[in-house]
Amino acid sequence: MSGEQRYVGVDIGGSSVKTGVVTESGEVLARRTTAMELGDGRDAMLERLYALIEEIIDESDSGSNVAGIGLAAPGTMDIPGGVIFHPFNLPGWENLPLRDLVAERFDLPAVLQNDANAAAFGEYWLGAAQDADSLMFWTLGTGIGGGIVLNGRVWEGAHSHAGECGHMIIQQEGGLPSEFGIHGSLELYAGARGLVRRCQEQLEAAPDSLLGSRLKEGQEITPLVIAEAAKAGDQVADELIMETARYLAIGTVNVMHILNPAMVLIGGAMTFDQHDSELGRRFLQKLQDEVRARAFPILSERTVINYATLGGDAGFIGAAGCARAARL
Repeated sequence: MSGEQRYVGVDIGGSSVKTGVVTESGEVLARRTTAMELGDGRDAMLERLYALIEEIIDESDSGSNVAGIGLAAPGTMDIPGGVIFHPFNLPGWENLPLRDLVAERFDLPAVLQNDANAAAFGEYWLGAAQDADSLMFWTLGTGIGGGIVLNGRVWEGAHSHAGECGHMIIQQEGGLPSEFGIHGSLELYAGARGLVRRCQEQLEAAPDSLLGSRLKEGQEITPLVIAEAAKAGDQVADELIMETARYLAIGTVNVMHILNPAMVLIGGAMTFDQHDSELGRRFLQKLQDEVRARAFPILSERTVINYATLGGDAGFIGAAGCARAARL
């Protein structure tokens, strides 16, 4: 173990940074989640990022065994060039050559990857997709992200924008308006904001439901509140969550018919406790049933659709895996 090469993975979010060290064989030696203060400015944030990388290397006692650093970040970017163009939740990081800055600081090879792509690769390398050579990975949260692995490698696309499947248009005429101008996109219906919007519309017609009473009490309606109401037997909440599965199934079928991946995985914050709850199990079953009703028979029979397993670690593990893959 002492001589085995190790890779640092960094998953940069708007409010926190997750760092970890993973060995060549896939053992996670150390992991840490640290709050990131956005108001400190770009230079201060970069210095904090460098310090976090140094700290996780020291914590894992990796030293000279570190062979590379993988960086996962949100927003649009030039992946081959290692430049972040427009990170939606990292003000001041526009047009930032992050990969080269980190490589020069540590005198180590570094790679930059989109955060959803990195999470997909993490699941492929050490998660639920280890037995698959191709994967579509959904991240359900405020919006909907996606990552694609084909033939064992992240599919980045010609302009580093592949995998943005949450922005596929599923309703053209009369589709919901988008701040990005992509009206009627999947994430407007199945993302967290879409779920809350649909809930508020339903409550106007069902004010006496459990959710309606909570709204009257001044409680903010969130996906977690909706899920808790569904678990408590609220029919409106349950129907909203099952409707989310139906919308996600439409997007999934589109991806299956275009790419035919061996596996489709669902991760992110809005997965309703996955297999650990009856609601999560029914959400997955609904998704599978709705896919089966729409996809070509062979695809619906053979494509594995399941939850991801790495949780919040997928991003930094995948980033480390991308650094490893760049050296193979």
